[in-house]
Amino acid sequence: MTSLTLPDIAAQGNQQTLPLDWVGMCGIALPLLIEGRNVAAYADAGVSLDDGTSRGIHMSRLYLALETFEQQTLSLQLLHDTLGQFLASHAELSTRAYLRLTFDHLLKRPALISPLAGWKRYPVSLDARLENEMFHVELSVHIPYSSTCPCSAALARQLIQGQFDKDFADKPLTRDEVRQWLGSSAGIVATPHSQRSLAKLRVRLADGDIRLGELIDAAEAALGTAVQTAVKRADEQAFALANGQNLMFCEDAARRLHQALHRLDWVAGFNVRVEHAESLHAHDAVAESRHHWPTRG
Repeated sequence: MTSLTLPDIAAQGNQQTLPLDWVGMCGIALPLLIEGRNVAAYADAGVSLDDGTSRGIHMSRLYLALETFEQQTLSLQLLHDTLGQFLASHAELSTRAYLRLTFDHLLKRPALISPLAGWKRYPVSLDARLENEMFHVELSVHIPYSSTCPCSAALARQLIQGQFDKDFADKPLTRDEVRQWLGSSAGIVATPHSQRSLAKLRVRLADGDIRLGELIDAAEAALGTAVQTAVKRADEQAFALANGQNLMFCEDAARRLHQALHRLDWVAGFNVRVEHAESLHAHDAVAESRHHWPTRG
């Protein structure tokens, strides 16, 4: 049988001479090993097509270069080496390489009081670029939390004071009577409004390891009201206490996160965006803060 040389259409000349900014693949299924845990991720991989006379790139070479993620822990060095391999396999075609990884990071979180624990999901994306020997990595993570409005809390306290004056006008009270009134539905006539909120953190990594767990822990500690997983009544009560001790507008939350990220020496720059899904309004309250981060118009 005569062996045939299979045609390489991509290597044939391009009828329209035009470079392209990015060519590659999106949504590649990829297993990752991060912080000792295997996660299912998706990868977007590509390079620039600077040689406008070439019809296309070698996509299979990008795909095969991702195989190293199956054996190695996710790190900045692994990202850099993979992007370098992208460019080495397209030496005559490309000068820029890009890789985006998206996955859900699962952390088992203990309850506030009881011995219960449960898994919490944190959506994560990693964007890595290599251009003119400049390596850039940006880590993004979404962190849910609870926020209680300080204004609403003050208004609720005022209503409770008013109800107290109404119920006990010119009436001497004992400590037990006041305590009983405070524990009754007649006494607590109003409660502050709270809402599930979301912190969207984007950080530029300086060097070292990808410390995803440390980043999430720092953010949740700064906010003080991380949403819970499995709870008993004692945990729910402790959560109500945490909300009462951490009243915050969206501006307060953004400032807390800014200060927490500023203390992480492995973060070269960051952008913080918080979104409070208002229970009072039909719209959201939003605040942003950045440090060593480009302002985009």
